[in-house]
Amino acid sequence: VQLVASGGGLVQAGGSLRLSCAASGAPLEDYAVGWFRQAPGKEREGIACLSTRDGSTYYTNSVKGRFTATRDDAKNTMYLQMNSLKPEDTAVYYCAVKAGVFIDTAQDMCVMTNHYVMDYWGKGTLVTVSS
Repeated sequence: VQLVASGGGLVQAGGSLRLSCAASGAPLEDYAVGWFRQAPGKEREGIACLSTRDGSTYYTNSVKGRFTATRDDAKNTMYLQMNSLKPEDTAVYYCAVKAGVFIDTAQDMCVMTNHYVMDYWGKGTLVTVSS
């Protein structure tokens, strides 16, 4: 499976961006999907995940209410709509997937990153939010 992320860029604080991650090589519907980010000097963190097994969605607290993760299995694409962006959202953003049968909940995928190794990662896309 190949994942190609796009949509990053430079935006002013308060602005919006939509990231896309197009999958090829396998049906996205078979996978739990997630968005992760790594800010300079920080560890990579899971920020938004969607589980296929129980249909749950998870957002880390820092993005809850501002970011929305969706998927369009017909287009084999996942999205991350980011609103009310803040300078602390500046990071490289990655999309990742893991076979859905191995992920119980979306929170597991985003939080238990030492336990659940993702099957595939997209190359990151840089998001820079200026103050």
